[in-house]
Amino acid sequence: MTEISTVLITGGAGYVGSSLVPKLLKEGYHVKVLDLFLYGEDLFDEFQDNPYLTLIQGDIRDQELLRTSLAGCDAVIHLACISNDPSFELDKELGKSINLDAFEPLVDIAKSSGVRRFIYASSSSVYGIKKEKNVTEELELEPLTDYSLYKAQCEEILLKKREEGFVTLVIRPATVCGYAPRLRLDVCVNILTCHAYHTGKMKVFGGEQLRPNLHIEDMTELYLQSLRWPDGKIDGKVFNVGYENYSVRNIGHIVESAVGQHVETVVTPSDDLRSYHISSEKIREELGFEPRHSIEDAVEGLIEAFKSGKVPEAMDNKRYYNIKMMQAVHLK
Repeated sequence: MTEISTVLITGGAGYVGSSLVPKLLKEGYHVKVLDLFLYGEDLFDEFQDNPYLTLIQGDIRDQELLRTSLAGCDAVIHLACISNDPSFELDKELGKSINLDAFEPLVDIAKSSGVRRFIYASSSSVYGIKKEKNVTEELELEPLTDYSLYKAQCEEILLKKREEGFVTLVIRPATVCGYAPRLRLDVCVNILTCHAYHTGKMKVFGGEQLRPNLHIEDMTELYLQSLRWPDGKIDGKVFNVGYENYSVRNIGHIVESAVGQHVETVVTPSDDLRSYHISSEKIREELGFEPRHSIEDAVEGLIEAFKSGKVPEAMDNKRYYNIKMMQAVHLK
């Protein structure tokens, strides 16, 4: 494997990217971030004098921009998408244009630009609802929504484009949680922690559904390692990655304990009984990768961020909530 030095991160100013980019810079990578910067253009201000960081404000559907952005890149970590089902449902055509239609041109331009490694952030939601206790990578994909369907279709596109000299890796992460500079407060662990801390109340819908989660520190560590693993270890591979498969009710108990004061928990019946659980044995056995940060760590990190003033207007500022921001900017 030739050493990777320059990496393009699509969607690099999002939740995961905001934590990943500083790690890559610290490790000496040249990093290009291609993003619309909907959630703030000041995210990487502390690195504005770092010659290893290039910020490119633009749309991944702009193929000419892709060509100029990908010039000189050795690897791509593709994070950009309309994230999660509610945001996607706001405008299905927009979601399709970004999450699916833009993908194949991105892969083709990456290949023609000399990119040698392409890492794709898929989703563990591609499995749909499974009765099996261990949902492994070998099970049939049964996506329930357009969001997860397009994730599955992009996996297929990428694997077909794989060839010698163009290494592909598909990651199916659990739901990411924990503090990051561009914080999301609209994912399960983060929502419950935010409400418990700021209002003393938590609303749990249903409760028995399983929700696999992954601390953002482990998620970003995985992407960092994905640039280092030998070609033969990852080429053409698909890996789940998650921590324990906790029920929503159990996550609520963890939050209650961490907040350390009386939290009123209201359990509400839910029509959404989707229950996801994944096995992360394959990535542990083949790559030796194992999450090191617990859900408790994520909750405690969020509480510390709230206490220290890192998250102003946590309940109201739309920059923490994808669907609110999508509604505000009218992206087309």
